[in-house]
Amino acid sequence: MRANRMMWMAALVVAGTLAATRAEAADAVNSGAVVRRIVVSIPDRKLAVVENDEVVQLFTVAVGAPISPSPSGTFTIVNRVANPTYYHSGTVIAPGPRNPIGTRWIGLSQKGYGIHGTDQPSSIGYAKSHGCIRLRNADVERLFERVRPGDVVELYAERTSETDQLFTTVR
Repeated sequence: MRANRMMWMAALVVAGTLAATRAEAADAVNSGAVVRRIVVSIPDRKLAVVENDEVVQLFTVAVGAPISPSPSGTFTIVNRVANPTYYHSGTVIAPGPRNPIGTRWIGLSQKGYGIHGTDQPSSIGYAKSHGCIRLRNADVERLFERVRPGDVVELYAERTSETDQLFTTVR
């Protein structure tokens, strides 16, 4: 019973957030501004760029492996780095074809997580990352040009009516 109540309350919070976001998008259209959201469905392994409530780009992504899942929640983009250097546990890999984060890094407000390219394009479409959202390098380069710090990034661990609508509609 308590679990059902918690799920119901969570659904209300999500519905309220979506309604507020849609209202902001409507205001943005009227003012000429662009309200941009990046929506990721972890189970579908898909990313949508939504501008003023319209899907403008869709990408297939890799998400966190079961032992290192992608976080779920609402985050913001805090930085963008072209041709990043990889740093992890004393390992440093300069920009180039062997760099595990590929050609672009889009950092999220949850420390250590981001959207980035890869040196393993065969991982795209699978749960293979250490928690980040991976795209093919050409795709992350296109995404990088479109997004800005402050843009909202929503990562969904479960399917919702919105993600079903975004990712199951033939575009």
